[in-house]
Amino acid sequence: MTATNTTSYELGVLRRAASHAGLDVADTNLLRNGSNAIYLLPHAGVVARVGGAGTAENAARQLQIASWLSDSGIEATRPIDGLDLVTVDGRPVTWWTPIATHRHATPPELGAVVRRLHDLPAPTAIDLPNLDMMGHVAERIVSASGISTADRSWLQDRLASLSTELATTDVLEARNVVHGDAWQGNLVVPDGGSPILLDFDHVSIGHPAWDLIPLAVDHEDFARLNSDDYAAFVTAYGGYDVREAPWFRALADLQELRWTAYVAVKAAHNAGAAAEVSHRLACLRGEVPRPWRWTAF
Repeated sequence: MTATNTTSYELGVLRRAASHAGLDVADTNLLRNGSNAIYLLPHAGVVARVGGAGTAENAARQLQIASWLSDSGIEATRPIDGLDLVTVDGRPVTWWTPIATHRHATPPELGAVVRRLHDLPAPTAIDLPNLDMMGHVAERIVSASGISTADRSWLQDRLASLSTELATTDVLEARNVVHGDAWQGNLVVPDGGSPILLDFDHVSIGHPAWDLIPLAVDHEDFARLNSDDYAAFVTAYGGYDVREAPWFRALADLQELRWTAYVAVKAAHNAGAAAEVSHRLACLRGEVPRPWRWTAF
């Protein structure tokens, strides 16, 4: 299914779910299309999240997590009371409160919220899964029909090597509640308001370092974060710099491999993704010096 057909299908799912919920879908606006398709329904005053096939259990858990975070003192995006999850063709649709004009969080704002999250005891009423750092990477590599056999083999070998290396450390052990995708875009700050945490697809029990890797590599490998901003993030988190861990490079390499595999899946139907994954592979192979410049997908 092409990107255009996928978006059209998801919009159809949304319309059927909205009809079931009694919501006006006029002037619906696609906000983001990633692992979830996220739409604004302006006349209904609702943000809808259309999940992937077979993810209803995860979507229901996200609603629980949002309430638990709010009850625990961490401001989180809120599901709309009275609107239940609707499943259409196996795809869950959930309904959320729109956030007023906002910006992405600063590094210290993110560091402070992530620290508070990691300090929370795990909820007893929510069955949080253990974090799977390797999750879906192997499947994505196999299904990446838009890249060469040689490139797929290289990615598979690299994943196996990193898996073996990390298995000799304690970094795969489950310890804390983690967000799982902790970057500045998943913590937004409304004008005159407090930071609001978003996107609970990957909230789980895992090693807290996983939430620190995105900003560490933004500084270390991509130069998107200068030294002062990264230091402010570390200070706000409590002074721990994940780059000092002996397994930092392996964990950073794994995250960058995950980001590459995600784009590789899109390469068969997207020329931009094909060019991007070729560039990312060159970076991972050491053919492009750091700092790298990667285009987001």
